[in-house]
Amino acid sequence: MTLSETAATISPRSALARDKLMHTAERLYAEHGFANVSIRRIGEEAGQRNKSVVQYHFSTRDDLIHAILDRHMAAIEKHRISMVAALGEPGALSLRDWITCVVQPSIEHHIDLGTPSWYGRFLAQTVVEPTLREYTIQAHLKMPSFRRIEELGYPYGPDLDRELVVQQGAMIRQLIVHMSAELEADLASGRADHAAAERSWRRLGDNLITAIYGLSSSLLGERR
Repeated sequence: MTLSETAATISPRSALARDKLMHTAERLYAEHGFANVSIRRIGEEAGQRNKSVVQYHFSTRDDLIHAILDRHMAAIEKHRISMVAALGEPGALSLRDWITCVVQPSIEHHIDLGTPSWYGRFLAQTVVEPTLREYTIQAHLKMPSFRRIEELGYPYGPDLDRELVVQQGAMIRQLIVHMSAELEADLASGRADHAAAERSWRRLGDNLITAIYGLSSSLLGERR
């Protein structure tokens, strides 16, 4: 069931309970890791007396995590769709445009979340957790905005070694996900200035675009 379908079929009270559980789970997982947070603890810290409240609303731990991921991806998708819509006609997409469309929507979402936030550290765990990794990767790649980017001019042509392309994608994913988690952790701990959080996120976005552009240019043989 999608987020929109869920919202259309549950009561306002249930929606509030689900929202509280999702926010609580995201924070706990980000701060303590999946292995150190029980379903029961999530319910207790969300202020729920029913010991089976998480199972009632989400069935399983992984269903809860999927719901958290889907909510964030929907927010990121709004940013990327608007960026892609402004790019113009097919064939007009430069390599730097493509990289910016991959990186910047996530940066904008982190800025929207404010400080403190937990999504960056939460996401960093899902991409290395065996039972969640494939879902997380495929859910991102199947976003409509990514399909639109391909239509406008995907930079990796059929002549390139597909193994290298896959490795390049993994490098890009690791840079975006784990550098975002690092900055989020620094902001949460006070190692980075809360008052300058937006500036820090935008600087990270610029640095990620520059770094990924260098990696991609090398793979593409300086193709623009």
